[in-house]
Amino acid sequence: MHHREEGWVKILSIPSPSLQNNTADADRLIEALKNRLATPRLEVAIDLELLQRLPFILRQEDSELCCTLFKDHGHWVLVDLQPLHSAKPPAGLAVDLGTTRVVLRIVDLSSDALLGESAFDNPQIDIGPDILTRIHYADRPGGLQHLQQLICEAVNRQIIALCHSCSRLPEEILLIAVAGNTAMTHLLLGLCPHWMIREPYIPVTNRPGLIPAASLGLQVNPQARVFVFPNIGSYFGGDLIAGILYSGLHRADEPALLVDVGTNAEVVLGNSQWLIACAGAAGPALESGVTRMGTLAAPGVIDRVRLDRTAKRFKIHTIADQPPHGICGSGLIDLAAQLFLSGLIDFRGRFQARACGDRLIDIDGTEHLIVVPSTDSATGKALTISQTDLDSLIRSKAAMYTILETITGTVGIQLEDIATFYVAGTFGTFIQPTSAIGIGMLPDLPLKAFKPLGNSSLGGATSLLRSDCSIEEIDRSRDRITYLELKVTPDFLNRGSAAKFLPHTDRSRFPSVRPPVDL
Repeated sequence: MHHREEGWVKILSIPSPSLQNNTADADRLIEALKNRLATPRLEVAIDLELLQRLPFILRQEDSELCCTLFKDHGHWVLVDLQPLHSAKPPAGLAVDLGTTRVVLRIVDLSSDALLGESAFDNPQIDIGPDILTRIHYADRPGGLQHLQQLICEAVNRQIIALCHSCSRLPEEILLIAVAGNTAMTHLLLGLCPHWMIREPYIPVTNRPGLIPAASLGLQVNPQARVFVFPNIGSYFGGDLIAGILYSGLHRADEPALLVDVGTNAEVVLGNSQWLIACAGAAGPALESGVTRMGTLAAPGVIDRVRLDRTAKRFKIHTIADQPPHGICGSGLIDLAAQLFLSGLIDFRGRFQARACGDRLIDIDGTEHLIVVPSTDSATGKALTISQTDLDSLIRSKAAMYTILETITGTVGIQLEDIATFYVAGTFGTFIQPTSAIGIGMLPDLPLKAFKPLGNSSLGGATSLLRSDCSIEEIDRSRDRITYLELKVTPDFLNRGSAAKFLPHTDRSRFPSVRPPVDL
């Protein structure tokens, strides 16, 4: 069994008792652990169930022991102890607890290897697609228990299937790391979220700490522990703290930005010395449902668009190269940038009838531009973008840029001073930075500054399972964060108004964006 120095699994030998060394078994074990961990001051807790097995484990012929530990705020917990020769390789489970989608990943705690991954729709969607509906439902008699039961049972089903797919047993899972927003973690733990959404917006806890998996009814090793990433408050959750850990933003020398776009745009700015964070509504037009053909990323969804100016037709790319039936956020941003740079829309985002030609049609009194003709679409109906869709996208992009401008302005730096710009989530995976810059959604930085992170929430949970230093990093990051309340001040409103043009009222901010040309 391969072991890493910084991992949660430690190999050690315990001196045998003698008349000269007649301390209790648990005391000798704890002393050996403290020496191995080089932390004489930290407490090491051992559960009763493990104490009951301890004398028999220590008196087996094999003198080496495989210890699986986890750490809470200020103390270690010995989760499992096995003779090395017969030890089953311990596993960890990373969980991205999303409002819409939940992702699980199994990690071998000894070797660091990723063993398997699976995703499923959060079953609480049946109660309500959004967080508010679920929080109101939790106020009903038995509502909170039902919401908790839904998610825990779904996780259990996935654990069994995932373990089976990578030839492991659920009992081998000893450590679980969960990253989610404040509401989702409250519902997982059965904590009442009622006061989170009412002034002054108070969660039950910001730091749940280590929790026995058995108390949540999770079907893993009975001794397993769950670490739930801490939140800053009701609107800044553990998923963002996980993103900071995964990106390494908290270790950077130069100022860096982390943006995660979901229902809200959540932004963290900082480096190893300081961190500032805020959240604002900039997401819906980038997710789904805002455009008539808008949808989440899936096979057959348009994720990239180019306009062939010579042939005057759109070149589209769909996920999995399936016939097109919709467009996701990255495709929409691509499309808007192409329309602007080709002069089909003006700097206000208005269709230019002469340039659009016969592609511009009227549907129920609203102008629509045909992107995919009916003959080429999977639905047999033309895929179009309306003036209303464009207006909505411009509002979202203006909100996004204004949030970025406000958070950097608060600490007295320019957006151009940002060394690294981390973009998390599916937004970060699919988005073309040139297109986002083209419409003035993201600042005009060198392309090498943009770093897509993918699922940073899952990445952070995985990072925690791989390093026994992670808990301190999480605590240090969390304690350093200043949360900026984006009040609707005149300054914020003025910035928002200036950003509602393509790419911006102040064109000097976007030197790489060429002015529209006539077709």
